[in-house]
Amino acid sequence: MVVIRLARGGAKKRPFFNIVVADARSRRDGRFIERVGFYNPVAAGGEQGLRVAMDRIGYWTGVGAQLSPTVARLVEQAKASAA
Repeated sequence: MVVIRLARGGAKKRPFFNIVVADARSRRDGRFIERVGFYNPVAAGGEQGLRVAMDRIGYWTGVGAQLSPTVARLVEQAKASAA
């Protein structure tokens, strides 16, 4: 099964997450198929906290990929801020 989930990056106490499309059997920060955005929970000032390629999310969900609960929340948040 293909899932759209978060892969953690960044330094200790400074998390940064890539939103990736990956096989469900691969490790959290391991191999992925495509990077479709990022989430920076500690963005400050003029930094961008969330970017999601909605066209690619739509494509992958159209071919059967499942969103993780956190990514589903972030996608809804991105839709609300875009509108």
